Amino acid sequence: MIIVYKYGLIFVAILDKEFVKHEIREEAEKSLDMFYTLYRTEIKDASFEIGQFEPFKNILSKQIEEYFNKVKDSNENAEIGDFGFFTEAIKKLRTNSN
Repeated sequence: MIIVYKYGLIFVAILDKEFVKHEIREEAEKSLDMFYTLYRTEIKDASFEIGQFEPFKNILSKQIEEYFNKVKDSNENAEIGDFGFFTEAIKKLRTNSN
């Protein structure tokens, strides 16, 4: 599990213990930085609508895809298991890339 706390926000990535963790903390920090940069105004408003963050899923999916490409390059035979929150995005990326 990777936990990043910045800007008064918490980013949690739950990963399988067998998962190849190549610079994963940096990736988690990058995700939180991107989220904050895009939505800093919205999160300061206590009455925000959660649906407004929906476009961030696309950004996060792209980041996950890029991360897997890095991992794939460094370890072609890494087995992909259950990654908690990211499982569905990972399955989609794996299915679309084959």
